[in-house]
Amino acid sequence: MKPFEVHISDEEVADLKARLKATRWPREEPRDAGWDYGANMAYLKELCAYWQDGFDWRAVEDEINGFDNFTVGIDGIDIHFIAEQGSGESPVPLLLTHGWPGSFLEFIEVIEPLAHPERFGGKAEDGFTVIVPSLPGYGFSGSPGKPIDCRDVAGLWRKLMVDVLGHERFIAQGGDWGCLVTSWIAADHGDVCIGAHHNMWIMRPPQGEGTPPPDAEEQAWLDGRAKGMARETAYQMIQATKPQTLAYGLTDSPAGLAGWIAEKFHRWGDTRGQIESRFSKDRLLANIALYWFTGTINTSTWMYCAIPLGESFSVPDGKRIETPVGIAHFPGDTFAMPPRQWVERAANVVHWTTMPAGGHFAAMEEPDLFIEDVRAFRRLIA
Repeated sequence: MKPFEVHISDEEVADLKARLKATRWPREEPRDAGWDYGANMAYLKELCAYWQDGFDWRAVEDEINGFDNFTVGIDGIDIHFIAEQGSGESPVPLLLTHGWPGSFLEFIEVIEPLAHPERFGGKAEDGFTVIVPSLPGYGFSGSPGKPIDCRDVAGLWRKLMVDVLGHERFIAQGGDWGCLVTSWIAADHGDVCIGAHHNMWIMRPPQGEGTPPPDAEEQAWLDGRAKGMARETAYQMIQATKPQTLAYGLTDSPAGLAGWIAEKFHRWGDTRGQIESRFSKDRLLANIALYWFTGTINTSTWMYCAIPLGESFSVPDGKRIETPVGIAHFPGDTFAMPPRQWVERAANVVHWTTMPAGGHFAAMEEPDLFIEDVRAFRRLIA
């Protein structure tokens, strides 16, 4: 395990600004298109102009380096992670896993309050030791060499938490891909994972012979989900089938990368059509710039390629996740939370909170609600 410090060279920053200045924009977009055809051109021009002349990457570096960062090789992959020792006599380790198109930066604002609540008017005994890794192929983590799925990552995270960091019991939390990673940690590693908290749910209950058909509420959710997936998941098809072709443009053009990622934050967050009601330009660009400077947009998509190669979306027939599961339902997420009974057929749900607001990027959109719900879940199980 080696200490790690983020520093992007002045030459790389200058190259980015030159590329932004030389952006070749599309000729036009449909009249009154808004965001319906993808990233809105007027907003993207505004965002890229700020990226060129106003955004301060060095401030992002300082924020990241304000925590203890490390890298460690696990199964041939260099894994980057933040580890913040919590306050109190025996802080419970908390593993936070991001998804796509996010990064470990999704959690940057909640690390300190989770680890040191007494600094924010809380009690030290509520502190967690917070571990935030970058998924393989993302950010400052190394490439897995070929697509791996969320169940594989769950095994890597067990080795990180237990073998590297020495935590014999911990809570896992995640959304997006991090949700599925967390589900498999709970399913396969319940001897060390004492609880799994989710702000999204992907895992399907067993579908084998003798299992009950969906009830009316579940069927309505399935029908709505199918319609939503048809509208919003073209990106999944290209990233699951021809990610290399996509990667040439997104790796070469910062404006292209910004459009590809910003559109997802606009559509998936509880933005109600106004992206900066949830995500400031600085927060958006910190995440986008991380992809740019690390050159990881290609390898970050490989997990989608593993979708047709594995069976990581369903609990095996005859099985159920018995590790205690907590659900934080943020209603503005494009990927709607299933009915509780659907989740309960797959897992031992002991905690369920329906939030008043917030969407897909929960820790960024509603950090206070996110923090309190994780704490409430911990009080139930540890």
